[in-house]
Amino acid sequence: MNKKRNLGLVALPILLALGLVGGIFIGKYITRRTLSVEEEKLRTVLRLIENEYVDQIDIDSLIESSLPQLLTSLDPHSAYIPSSELTAVNEDLQGSFSGVGVSFQVVSDSVRVVEVIAGGPAEKVGILPGDRIVSADGINLTGPEITSDSVFNNLRGAKGSKVQLQIKRSSSPKELQFDVIRGDIPVNSVDCSYLLSDDTGYLRVIKFSRNTYMEFFNALNDLKAAGAKKFVIDLRGNTGGFMDQAIYMANEFLPAGRMIVYTKGRRAANETMAISDGRGNFLDSEITVLTNEGSASASEIFAGAIQDNDRGLVIGRRTFGKGLVQNQTELPDSSALRLTVARYYTPSGRSIQKEYTRGDIGKYDLDIADRFSHGEFYNADSIKLDKSKIFTTSNGRTVYGGGGIMPDVFVPEDTTGYTSYYISVMNKGLIQKFAYSVADRYRVMLDGVNSLDRLLKVLPRDNTLLENFVSFAVKNGVPARWYYINQSRGLLLNQIKAMIARDVLGYPAFIRLLNEDDKAVKKALELLESGKSPVDIKIEKE
Repeated sequence: MNKKRNLGLVALPILLALGLVGGIFIGKYITRRTLSVEEEKLRTVLRLIENEYVDQIDIDSLIESSLPQLLTSLDPHSAYIPSSELTAVNEDLQGSFSGVGVSFQVVSDSVRVVEVIAGGPAEKVGILPGDRIVSADGINLTGPEITSDSVFNNLRGAKGSKVQLQIKRSSSPKELQFDVIRGDIPVNSVDCSYLLSDDTGYLRVIKFSRNTYMEFFNALNDLKAAGAKKFVIDLRGNTGGFMDQAIYMANEFLPAGRMIVYTKGRRAANETMAISDGRGNFLDSEITVLTNEGSASASEIFAGAIQDNDRGLVIGRRTFGKGLVQNQTELPDSSALRLTVARYYTPSGRSIQKEYTRGDIGKYDLDIADRFSHGEFYNADSIKLDKSKIFTTSNGRTVYGGGGIMPDVFVPEDTTGYTSYYISVMNKGLIQKFAYSVADRYRVMLDGVNSLDRLLKVLPRDNTLLENFVSFAVKNGVPARWYYINQSRGLLLNQIKAMIARDVLGYPAFIRLLNEDDKAVKKALELLESGKSPVDIKIEKE
């Protein structure tokens, strides 16, 4: 039965020390107390600067510019959020924002509507995929200076506010004008779910916002209703968010009494433990979890809980290693402070956080680049395991600490088809531009196409599509080099079709086509079909 679950009625995992329920949790006030000698010293220094420094200084601006540096000296993830940025930051975590309801792409110095969100303000007034947004409230949105940030700033706004958009549409000789009333736009956490095979479902979770668990649970049930008994859960590139959402997700798969995650901090209020309650709907479903170096925080909590409890296989590459918990406190001027108050630990006792040196953020920021340079993306033997930090899973398998979650099955980054030609067209954005031009040219014919299979039948044959792209690239400054083009043929065609599918059918169709050539997805499907369990796996090399 495909039940939709209301969070307010869910029997959730047992949370000990409930003071910490989110990977980021919110404080409302700052405790007042007597100033220390050092704090009094700081006040004196600021007073001297304000009254006696040779140039007139705005003390508020001085403090504002100093706070980020102060917090950076503590750890890589404590941060100061100016009031001007706080709303946008919180909107991303809350899972919605107010805007016009379109996905767009800046292509050839213009803003092109890629997707119109169903039921959103833009759809209600008749804006269509393929439209070009010329201006918003008279502010020009064309030309080489236009950026995604500037478009966001003009399209987003307070709920109920009006924005006047000038639209250029290929079927109209004149520009069109639409008055759009901004409304709440959901930001989906699960941006793609479908059947990989008759009994295996795939779903991709791109963030952990307030709505993530409900989206995840509903997607699982929809796939189950369609016949799925096994699941591939893709957390690649998911940088995290609220911890409680990862806990609820893991609880769906774990029997009662299993550790999901715990935290340790200097204060008892920041020490927590999450234990599964055994009431999940998918306790018997086989699962695999896809990770890479972009999977962080809540993604690592979920992957670590599944791995340490030997509940499923983690496939892909080592995760980022972000295991610090931040408490967000709102300051009097509506800015906010995110201060690290605890560390995450997996059920086996591993700290998720990779090592860092206080004050040396540069080295920490270069960690992913260092992994790339010493070959970790391509060869499991290049991964630097800390053999001094050995832990065991519930069934006695060896896992290692030292930061991040090591996959059970390593799948290298796929560079098949990467040639100098492919890199040239990719760097110039020609694949996206060509795909958009094809979608634009065929838009009338494609109107009413509502499935990926039908779309692929309407498109030109592969040879014609590739030749047309090469001609397009020549006109845009990339000469035809067929030796390299033929080497990149599969990659180019897959990406061109995926981009066209995105423009015509939306983002889920884009992901589905890319997954057809995705080695990690293929490996996950292969292992699920083989019936191998975590206890059968050490670290495999693809």
